[in-house]
Amino acid sequence: MKVVVTGGAGYIGGTVATLLLQAGHSVTVVDNLCHARREAIPAGVEFVQADIADRTAMETLLRRVKPDGVLHFAALIEAGESMQKPEIYFRNNVAGTLSLLEAMLAVDVKRLVFSSTAAVYGEPEKVPIEETARLAPTNAYGESKLIAEQMLHWFERVHGFRCAVLRYFNVAGALPGRGEEHEPESHLIPLALDTALGLRKSISIFGDDYATPDGTCIRDYIHVVDLADAHILALQALETQPGVLVNLGNGEGFSVKQVIDVAHRVTGHAIPTEVKPRRSGDPARLVASAERAKTVLGWKPKHAALEDIIASAWEWHRLRFGSAK
Repeated sequence: MKVVVTGGAGYIGGTVATLLLQAGHSVTVVDNLCHARREAIPAGVEFVQADIADRTAMETLLRRVKPDGVLHFAALIEAGESMQKPEIYFRNNVAGTLSLLEAMLAVDVKRLVFSSTAAVYGEPEKVPIEETARLAPTNAYGESKLIAEQMLHWFERVHGFRCAVLRYFNVAGALPGRGEEHEPESHLIPLALDTALGLRKSISIFGDDYATPDGTCIRDYIHVVDLADAHILALQALETQPGVLVNLGNGEGFSVKQVIDVAHRVTGHAIPTEVKPRRSGDPARLVASAERAKTVLGWKPKHAALEDIIASAWEWHRLRFGSAK
């Protein structure tokens, strides 16, 4: 297939683009490089530097490439930041997605795989979370993704789009030569690995008074390679299915303290911690039920153990950043 990947210079988008290439597909990456490096673009793809909010640029690109589908990763993703600057999240994640959809509609490209998030659920009423759970985001990031999901629904209903909505839980791990790196970094596992390397004096734990066994937030971690596999399966599923909506997670939760303990065991280095106040909008517990993804997509995580996820991240992290110690 010919595939356009928005946000394909980023951690997840770049991993998916790499695996698409390995599977023999033709890939065009679109990224504005606002939070990514040009060097992170996978070798072998066509790269176009553009913003999804530029409808004219996107329409020109789609008309030229004539892709079989679009995988849409381009978004701002920091929940904490979204509670300080909600306006930029709605402008980028909502208005930007609308511009992309309008460009797709104009050139009759109607197959889309959308990068959504468990943040659409907010504080869940029960765990593990099923796709039918109440949607009540507790931060502007989750709200922006939910609005985008609702737009996709109406483009399906009115314009005949076929959309796969994939609600991620916490993504981590690495491919050889490609790992997780954000600027600034805010994700737990890379921060823990930075601390293990001595690049940070300590790692912050935002709240230790949640209603969880050790008082820290619990999250479900999924290996980025398993996540990428699900995207390729979802794109293929849209050939025969009018739409797909699934969670992507392992179905097991780990607290912040548990993740740090596993990172300590994997790296063999001390990881000092510092407890700070809760961040606004952080739910206590987010754990997926991914049974629908297994049934609908024939998908199953191959790298489910937290130790394996962190070990793959550590291998990449120490090679990339270890010299800075």
